[in-house]
Amino acid sequence: MSKTTEITKEVTILFAGDSGDGIQLTGTQFSNTTALFGNDLSTFPNFPAEIRAPQGTLAGVSGFQIRFGSVDIYTPGDVCDALVVMNAAALKANIDKLKPGGVIIANTAGFDGKNLRLAKYPEGANPIEDGSLEKYQLYTIDVTKMTKECLKDSGMGTKEIDRTKNMFVLGFLYWMYSRSLDTTIKFIQDKFKKVPEVVEANIKVLKAGYHYGETSETFTTRFEVEKARMESGEYRSIMGNQAAALGLVAASVKSGLDLFYGSYPITPASDILHELSRHKNFGVKTFQAEDEIAAIGATIGASFGGSLAVTASSGPGIALKGEAIGLALMLELPLVIVNIQRGGPSTGLPTKTEQADLLQAMYGRNGEAPVPIVAASSPADCFDMAYEASRIAVEHMTPVFFLSDGYIANGSEPWKFPKTAEIRPFAPDFAKPRNAEDPKFMPYKRNEKLVRKWALPGTPGLEHRVGGLEKEDITGNISYDPRNHEHMVKTREQKVLNIADNIPLQEIDNGPEKGKLLVLGWGSTYGSIKAAVKEAVEEGKEVAHAHVKYLYPFPKNLGEMLLRYDKVLVPEMNNGQLVKIIRDQFLVPAEGLNKIQGIPFTAAEIKHKIDLMLKD
Repeated sequence: MSKTTEITKEVTILFAGDSGDGIQLTGTQFSNTTALFGNDLSTFPNFPAEIRAPQGTLAGVSGFQIRFGSVDIYTPGDVCDALVVMNAAALKANIDKLKPGGVIIANTAGFDGKNLRLAKYPEGANPIEDGSLEKYQLYTIDVTKMTKECLKDSGMGTKEIDRTKNMFVLGFLYWMYSRSLDTTIKFIQDKFKKVPEVVEANIKVLKAGYHYGETSETFTTRFEVEKARMESGEYRSIMGNQAAALGLVAASVKSGLDLFYGSYPITPASDILHELSRHKNFGVKTFQAEDEIAAIGATIGASFGGSLAVTASSGPGIALKGEAIGLALMLELPLVIVNIQRGGPSTGLPTKTEQADLLQAMYGRNGEAPVPIVAASSPADCFDMAYEASRIAVEHMTPVFFLSDGYIANGSEPWKFPKTAEIRPFAPDFAKPRNAEDPKFMPYKRNEKLVRKWALPGTPGLEHRVGGLEKEDITGNISYDPRNHEHMVKTREQKVLNIADNIPLQEIDNGPEKGKLLVLGWGSTYGSIKAAVKEAVEEGKEVAHAHVKYLYPFPKNLGEMLLRYDKVLVPEMNNGQLVKIIRDQFLVPAEGLNKIQGIPFTAAEIKHKIDLMLKD
């Protein structure tokens, strides 16, 4: 039977199955291949909260959504064109995300009696046989059986063979969407180079899936998505945590400072530690501490010793670091604190995304302890904002919060490699050695920005006190004087506020410079807001989008910008945090749009709210 190829501008695919089915690996490999092909893309990995949830249950479903196209892609997609499911639970958990008429590709082995019971389907019901999916295009493949048949002479055991079935699915999808196998073959060869039989088995199954698409009479149509028109340059697919790690390495190189990273493993921040540990060739030192407090304590010590010092965690770990963050602020040492936000409070939703730690970053310490805050808006943007956090910390001698979240951290998009010359260098202001005849070193003597010099231990003539007790102005001696304490509190605050002179002015991302409605966002809501506002603007509506990356202090022109619009909408994945700060700082009656479900906004949800506010 002849095959036809259909050209399409964009496609959204959702891979779903048990956490042991290799869903995340399948999605990541498809994303990498797609990025190298030249498509624009956005991904959303969705993990189970439990390390190993019971196999076949709804709690154990792992998902990976990718949207790719020859046009600009801002989100992983509100609905899917194709749903690939390895078992009944995966279908049940995700069927509402598939558009009417969409394609379902189901592994029939995952729809036996046991899997149907675990997925809590009624007795006797089987969705791939009973006609309940008639509004979709349903295709069934016995992936498990075909994988076993492919490797029957390999000498591998049943468990080892079963682990390769995701490669069959991946190979088939490479055929269906006109992708090359080369990138994944190279990945397999590199990853399992010490186990040649595993390399051979995975490549064999990958090719079998591809050839199944070519020879099957069931599948007569494949799809082709042309390359996107992107700015010229060299691109790769990058995840947010990878980009953040590379931004920190770049900051180390550009500042001439050794990078010290001290952390304790926590979802979803741990991948930064994994990535940085691969870059010892740049002098990166990674330290896995016994707990969160030890991690930041070691990091403060590294900063005191003259390193670009970074620690990372998620909300619960940041809470534990709170007192030590206050110490770093009192010492006025550079320190980057990375918070990859997740669902809370307490342990909350460890693998789900949220933006609920903004107020924690802003106010979550005892005493008057202002800390600058920056936030990334997308996976690739993590490189720039991690670099910015490092620059601000060093140039202004202060701890700095860098906020990301699980959606950004685990999501991916094409990233254009920056050229070294395009990255603005920055340098520490180290205090110079002093001779016996020189005046005594004054550790809290400040420049015009109220920034003190960085005094490295062991430097002749720079002996001074350190610690969390209040410092006397200029001398740094311990002081309990009431007026001095108030003066130092105000001075530390003003030093942070002065950072507004050293960051870009706020810009409108899309839409008119003034009008009826401004949608103000921060963090990972960027793509959904961008898509929603773009649609509204194309409909002729007076709507604009501004995305704030510098959250404390705000850009100097933000207040004036807000007043140019009749209404302000602030979508956030929390119960209304930035909107509270905006109301407080600028006395603007901003309205919040809040979602606290562990999943990102869809563009449609934001567009609906825009239409309601304009109608009112």
